[in-house]
Amino acid sequence: MMTNDLQLGGLYLLMAVMLVAGALIGRRSPVAKGITSVLAFVVIFGAGFIVFSFRDDLSYVAQRLEAEATGRPVRTAASSIRVPIAIDGHFWVQAEVNGIPVDFLVDSGATMTTIGRKTAALAGVPVGEKRDQLVRTGNGLIRVGRGSAETVSLGGIERRDVAMFVTDEDELNVLGMNYLTSLKRWSVEGRWLVLEG
Repeated sequence: MMTNDLQLGGLYLLMAVMLVAGALIGRRSPVAKGITSVLAFVVIFGAGFIVFSFRDDLSYVAQRLEAEATGRPVRTAASSIRVPIAIDGHFWVQAEVNGIPVDFLVDSGATMTTIGRKTAALAGVPVGEKRDQLVRTGNGLIRVGRGSAETVSLGGIERRDVAMFVTDEDELNVLGMNYLTSLKRWSVEGRWLVLEG
């Protein structure tokens, strides 16, 4: 009961101070100007304190805005990138296979990086003669051949002699676990995929 009385008393005191301050500010007296200056200082200091306190979160907001505006991952260091989640709920990256840009779906459920036959031809990825291996995917079984890219580069992260499957389905370009496990670290942090080479 006593706590409620104290809270009520504090509320009345705050309302009285606001009423007096409002009357003084309305009259534009020297005291009112002084109070206005003090309040302006408090607001500016408070805003600066909030920005300083949340500087890391605000940098993530800036990175997210940059990623949304450009549609590309954000490079945070020479061998570290942050990839925003796409509207379809997946992580998409543009990597270079032997210097040729290729859009990949990042799939931790795929054992091997896979590209379509047309992409393999454009990137100069040699494919073995045998295409009799069957691989189970989320869309069923597909027939693949084996190939190897000289380089696969993602931002500042480059890997050499990357083994990959090549399929006749041109739209299927998947960055799989054989690439992800070669990284120093990869993780999903909220709505971001973080890759460190």
